[in-house]
Amino acid sequence: MKKKFVMIDFFLKHISMFFAYFVLLVIFGLFLVLYINSKDAINHFGFFSFLTSNIWSPAFDKFGGLIALIGTFLTTVISAIIAIPIALGIAIFLVEICPNFLKTPIGIAIELLAAIPSVIYGFWGLFYLGPLIEKYVQPLFNATLAKLPIVGQYFYGYSSSVSLFTASAVLAIMIIPFTAALTRDALKITPDLLKESAYALGATKWETISKVMFRYSKGAIIGAVLISLGRAIGETMAVTFVIGNQDSLPTSLMSATTTVTATIANEFTEASSHLYLSSMYLLALILFLLSFLLIIGSKMFFLRKVRD
Repeated sequence: MKKKFVMIDFFLKHISMFFAYFVLLVIFGLFLVLYINSKDAINHFGFFSFLTSNIWSPAFDKFGGLIALIGTFLTTVISAIIAIPIALGIAIFLVEICPNFLKTPIGIAIELLAAIPSVIYGFWGLFYLGPLIEKYVQPLFNATLAKLPIVGQYFYGYSSSVSLFTASAVLAIMIIPFTAALTRDALKITPDLLKESAYALGATKWETISKVMFRYSKGAIIGAVLISLGRAIGETMAVTFVIGNQDSLPTSLMSATTTVTATIANEFTEASSHLYLSSMYLLALILFLLSFLLIIGSKMFFLRKVRD
């Protein structure tokens, strides 16, 4: 009998080890496939020339990733600016303010929002949120922020339901559940003793949250935000629906443009030349590396604080 359990332990150890190493093999395999298929574009255009070129012309076999990369960067940053304050508010409410009987249903509702497929967000953004932005937000921007000196030009634009701002707003709504849930978990790691000590010394709820909880768990909160940005930077379907899909640099929040994921999703079936396809592989490789670095950074912040 003892020999049987020893054998089970032996197989359990090696099978679980194989599964763990299999993940590493998949990541390495993905990188290898992307690199091999993007080599022609790297050799033809040069890696840094590809990054800085804003020409994307399939008709002349000339490709650069600058427009798609800037579109990806802007949608990620703007969505973070919209989502982070809302997510922090939700997390604070759930951890410190919400009555106990409401914490579970609200927490489950937030997690359900995170499980909604992105194509549904895309449909909703295209047919409902986009027209609302076109009808109410854009005229508001034109009447107020667009009149500011220097920065006003970045808020001015013709009415359109598909734009950089619409894509960012949809992305923000998509990452709010992730950010709120992870930030809630990050705030929970603050020891009760610290919070009770602050209250005992006469601190208000806001002082306890801002000077004790945020200070103690700021590393984990930064990690939570970075994980959410990792989700935003790689989002495809929802962004493709509402960003306008134009290979042009955005001149304002209301401009139509494109992202790396939207470019690949729209054009991979139309790649008529090997160089065209290789250029899209190179875009995918750059996105893979950016996402990889973002996730590694977020894990370092998040796990380091949890271990402490």
